[in-house]
Amino acid sequence: MKSKPKRSEIRQRKVAHGQQGLFPLYDPQPEKSGPLACQIMPVGKRRDGGTRYWCLSHKADATAKYGKPATTCRAAHVLPIPPEDTFNLYTSKYPGGVALWGAVPPVYDTTRHPIDRGIHVHARTTVDGKKDIDRTYRAVRLFSDGLPKQGALISELDAIYYMVSSVFGYEMRQVECSYCGYPHLDKDWFSVHPHRRHLCAGCGKQFRDTVIGIGNPIYGVKSAAGVTTQQPIAATKILDIRQDDYPGGIQIWGSNPAFIWTSPSSEHEGIHVHAFKTDSGHPDEDDTFSKVTIDGITLDPTMVRTLMAQSALPHIDKRVVSTDCPKCRTPHFSAGEQAFTPAAEHQCQKCRHQVQARGRLRNVVANPLLAVLDSLADNAPRRPQKHQLNLLPETL
Repeated sequence: MKSKPKRSEIRQRKVAHGQQGLFPLYDPQPEKSGPLACQIMPVGKRRDGGTRYWCLSHKADATAKYGKPATTCRAAHVLPIPPEDTFNLYTSKYPGGVALWGAVPPVYDTTRHPIDRGIHVHARTTVDGKKDIDRTYRAVRLFSDGLPKQGALISELDAIYYMVSSVFGYEMRQVECSYCGYPHLDKDWFSVHPHRRHLCAGCGKQFRDTVIGIGNPIYGVKSAAGVTTQQPIAATKILDIRQDDYPGGIQIWGSNPAFIWTSPSSEHEGIHVHAFKTDSGHPDEDDTFSKVTIDGITLDPTMVRTLMAQSALPHIDKRVVSTDCPKCRTPHFSAGEQAFTPAAEHQCQKCRHQVQARGRLRNVVANPLLAVLDSLADNAPRRPQKHQLNLLPETL
């Protein structure tokens, strides 16, 4: 049996990964725009006894059929984050506060704007002043008290899966590989299921953590920077608009807690809306609202927030549907664990009748918002965009 590495060996491997002390400083992807060549290595055995291969360049599985090394790994087509998409953020320059969120495309988008994904940044020099920065980046290098002088690099995947875990109510923690010390990020199914055994992206080996949990490197950044999680308060504003009044388009997101929030004011929870009267420029409506009504249709904030998180879970891709109870005609909404666990049968919350989805797929997740958004699309000045995150599914 292979012995567990000594603490001194782990410390040396952490240094090789660029870590200092307990804080995980690492680059999820090299800051160059060209494609990376795969570096495929054997990393252990599969459950069927075959050899498992891992690409150290792309941090992805590279095992072909019959336990043979693949020509390229499953993430070879993913380009590194280019330098121009990484933002250096110095919190000391913005005493009015900075805020960082995991950004995914809006659940409804009739604009012509490109896909929005990564890390959305707000920064102000004064608390009540206008936003000096209001933009989404694929990576942010954060410079703040408590962090190494080189800063802490946060990738888009760190931010997106922080959003997913937090929307579904799961706490995260700092998890490091016991073999190589690489900071661990739980993605897809693993971002909503606490577990002890993890697959390290750095070396491709499986390791067991000391406790059951969900790993996200952002937790280490928050801890080192002394940033505490703030509980958002309910938004107070109400929005009632018609799509015809905004020919430039409308974008809708569910709010999710910022993973970095340094403003003395409170964060608002609700539905975030951008509404444009023209195709270019800043939105004419840009705020978070407690109640949003568009063309007489009122949106449910919980359903909006849930659908936004569901869009970032590849294991339920195309399995989120809108379905009604056949007995009382009440739209069914899968809540709790059912919101990310496809099932063949569901129980109506109103009459307790068994609900089964109609269509090609038997195991599904129900969210009535899809039918609501289809109704909005019927009255839209232009057809909504269909954005695809194209995130890779994750398995052990």
